Amino acid sequence: MRAAVYTGPQQFEIEHLPVPGPEGGEILVRIEYASICGTDVHGFMHDVVPHGSTLGHEYSGSVAALGPGVTRWAVGDAIVGGGGERPPGIPRFVDADPRLNFRKAGWQMQPPSSRAYAEYVVMKEWQPLMLPENVSLLSASMTEPLCKGVRSIHKARFRIGDSVAVIGAGPIGLLCIQVAQAAGASQVIAIEPAPARADAAKRSGADLVLDPREVDLEEALVELIDGKGPNVIIETAGARDTLSDAMSAVRKRGSVVLVALSWDPVPVMPVDWIAREIRMVTTISDEPSDWRTGLDLMARGLVNTGPLLAPGAVVPLEDIQGAFESLTTPSDQIKMIVRP
Repeated sequence: MRAAVYTGPQQFEIEHLPVPGPEGGEILVRIEYASICGTDVHGFMHDVVPHGSTLGHEYSGSVAALGPGVTRWAVGDAIVGGGGERPPGIPRFVDADPRLNFRKAGWQMQPPSSRAYAEYVVMKEWQPLMLPENVSLLSASMTEPLCKGVRSIHKARFRIGDSVAVIGAGPIGLLCIQVAQAAGASQVIAIEPAPARADAAKRSGADLVLDPREVDLEEALVELIDGKGPNVIIETAGARDTLSDAMSAVRKRGSVVLVALSWDPVPVMPVDWIAREIRMVTTISDEPSDWRTGLDLMARGLVNTGPLLAPGAVVPLEDIQGAFESLTTPSDQIKMIVRP
């Protein structure tokens, strides 16, 4: 099979590897789509991915072969690459170390030895979920980032009628906008300077899109939302000032959810907002319930992945090097997806 192997630094090579055979309790999956995650792009940029690895953890495909003892799947079943209930004693990688520092140890805790930037991948039979009939394989490859939107709303302690601001209209930001609307937000405002992404935010259902280069973000959000600011701000941009902006603009006793994985120090001034007793939470992983909810939202038409896909978003495996390089300095593209 063909696979994009990370040989580093900042370099992929297309190699021909043996098709892996599923062992007991495993299935072989033929990859249809593998979307590129921002975490993989950061690993590429900072060369922290173990050399010799095949990346790709956001994917969809079909069951190609069954290992001994597998009864829950049949060849040809359409699946999404995650969301299954873990058997007892198998923790999520973020739960394995109570002091996990993702920058220093994230790749070592969850080594990507062989994943979905390839034609085939082996999975434990409990790992995937079956696709609903009306969810396409292309949309299903974006279920994992959609889970981050679902989890962000949960972590925010969101209540129906709350106002929400989403900083950053990249893939996760766009999905957060849609999840917030589906959850019953009274108003959803996106903050995004890039024109293509601002347009995608509008198509994703944002009631208003602000360009942070043209307004004072705190003043604008407070003026637009009851003179108090949003109940919830979800920070998905990871730029130098965006966490500070979120903390300054959220309303008294509101929630800031930090999703973005910034790899650089960011400035904050606690004395500016500490008196409002705001709540800041972080999130990096997900639960099986988040996957099921995400698939259900897509199946019911409450989440549309179309706004994430600019022309040329789907590329063949052989173009993965250029795709990663373009995502290190994003412009018009939003989500890029590899099709082996």
